[in-house]
Amino acid sequence: MMNDHQSLPDTPVTELDLRGVICPYNFVKTKLKLETLKQGQVLSVLLDEGDPIRNVPRSVENEGHTVLSQERVDQAYRVLIRREEND
Repeated sequence: MMNDHQSLPDTPVTELDLRGVICPYNFVKTKLKLETLKQGQVLSVLLDEGDPIRNVPRSVENEGHTVLSQERVDQAYRVLIRREEND
């Protein structure tokens, strides 16, 4: 068991709780938050099931970022997204 999460490269630097936020606002908020991060930093986003979990990960990948994981949490999903440099 590793307790030192700061040393893991894919540890989120911040979390965005977008439960209850509808499309496309959840993607817009995710995109704006990603723009505040440095390249390689990871954002954790909480999304509702249904359209949000279907659309937001695909949309951020279309923007050139990397979706590292999608994990079920209660009635929502935690998605880890790594910010990539946009040309």
